[in-house]
Amino acid sequence: MKKTAITLFTIMLFGVAKSQKLPSVVESVDLNRYKGLWFEIARLPNFFERKLKCTSATYTLRNDGKITVLNKGNYLTDPQKSTSSTGVAWIPDKNSPAKLKVQFFWPFSGDYWIMDLDKDYRYVLVGDPSLKYLWILSREKKMDETTYEMLLKKAIENGYDLKSIIRVEQDCY
Repeated sequence: MKKTAITLFTIMLFGVAKSQKLPSVVESVDLNRYKGLWFEIARLPNFFERKLKCTSATYTLRNDGKITVLNKGNYLTDPQKSTSSTGVAWIPDKNSPAKLKVQFFWPFSGDYWIMDLDKDYRYVLVGDPSLKYLWILSREKKMDETTYEMLLKKAIENGYDLKSIIRVEQDCY
C-alpha cells in the first residue's frame, strides 16, 4: 500500500510538472543594444517593488561578460524619496541567450527570460518559468496602448494570469 501511494504521488507530481508549459523566449538578444535605461510600464505584484512607483532598470555591460543591473524606484508614500538595488545578470547557456540569471543577494538568483523584444529594442516582455514574475519595460516612460495590449496578450499566451497586473506610474522624473 505504501509503495502504491508513493508511485501515485510521483505520477501526480510528474503530471503536474509536465502540464505547465514553459514560457517561450526570443531566439537572440544583442546585449549591446539591450544595455541602457528601461522604464517599467507594468508588472505582476512582487514583494521587492510593492511600495514603489517610477521604477526603472539600467543594464551595463561588464568586461567579464556579465551585466550590472541597477534597479531604481520612488516610494508611493513619499515620491521624493527613492531606493535602488544593484545586482548582476549573466547568460548561463550561450545557446539560450534570452534566458538570463539575475542575482541581487548571494547566493540567491532568479530567472530573467526575455519573451518578446522589439526589433528596435524599444520594448521588452520579461518573465520567468514559474509564471510568478512579469515585467513590461520600455525605453520611454509611456507606451502606446496597442503595444501594451499586444504584450499582455503574449503574456497570457505564455500562461500568465494577469488579473493582478499593476500599471506603473512614471510621474517622478
